Amino acid sequence: MRSFGSDNNSGVDHRIMEALSKANVDHTIAYGDDKWTQEASEVISELLGNKDVNSYFVFNGTGANVVALQACTLPFHSIICASTAHIAVDECGAPVKLTGASLKEVPTPDGKLTPELVKPYLHGFGFEHHSQPKVIAISQTTELGTAYTIEEIKSLAELAHDNDMYLFVDGTRIANACAFINTGLKEMTVDCGVDIFTIGGTKNGLMFGEALVSLRKELSENIKYYRKQTTQLYSKMRYISAQFIPYLKENIWLENARKSNSAAQILSSEMAKIKGVEITQPVESNAIFFILPKEITYKLRERYFFYDWDERRNEMRLVCSWDTTNDDIYDFIKYLREITETY
Repeated sequence: MRSFGSDNNSGVDHRIMEALSKANVDHTIAYGDDKWTQEASEVISELLGNKDVNSYFVFNGTGANVVALQACTLPFHSIICASTAHIAVDECGAPVKLTGASLKEVPTPDGKLTPELVKPYLHGFGFEHHSQPKVIAISQTTELGTAYTIEEIKSLAELAHDNDMYLFVDGTRIANACAFINTGLKEMTVDCGVDIFTIGGTKNGLMFGEALVSLRKELSENIKYYRKQTTQLYSKMRYISAQFIPYLKENIWLENARKSNSAAQILSSEMAKIKGVEITQPVESNAIFFILPKEITYKLRERYFFYDWDERRNEMRLVCSWDTTNDDIYDFIKYLREITETY
């Protein structure tokens, strides 16, 4: 089955499979005290140009987000995020349950926070009746497929630091953002003043796993304990970390992101030519948000799987993957054109 339902639906890049196979030999020390985890950590440090970077490998995106937010907060703190953020919508309350901190959800038209949107939530400092703002949390790319610019991230980091807060970046699709903006991981994180972030891989050719990267010494202090308590410490850590060695060292992360972004550009441009299709968000990554008449949607779903986004206005989402082909795109467009011409 080929679909545009999610970049989680695609398989594993053959180069990642090879790395896993090479790691699957002999015995090694468990829980991350192995040569693969050491090398992967060094690769991340080199990529970010900072030997003092601390990297932690975890199973999945929700786990990475929760561990990062635990490192930043105490139970009386609050986390400011977009109302569409993954931590607010798609993690079953895990960030609130496991940090004890409250989420302050900010409505945004495009999924992106700005200093102007955040500032009204920066109040109650030192007042014991109010939760204390401590983290600005953004997704890069956002849940609406939009990408923060370097300047936008810097402005949020400055606002956070001016108020003794941290900037956390959920980087599940950070590769897609780097590909769209045409910049490196260092320029998007370290150079912008980001305090802690994640590097996603599962949606971009890895079998499983994410890397959590702390750029602040005080945040790194307890992460290994939070990771254990949050059931994200994998005994056979080499199978997560071994993937990140070629993924980052051989630029697979950026290559695959460029492929999925390019596929989304082609797909969206072809969709925009079809009468009755409305593209609702700028296509700045591998996701496309669109509206169709409901009767056409029903027919489209007979052949293709995809998710609803806003059921009230019949807005839906398509996501291209690192292995999406031109045939996938044109088969979809051909069928969509056929059913729109029928109605």
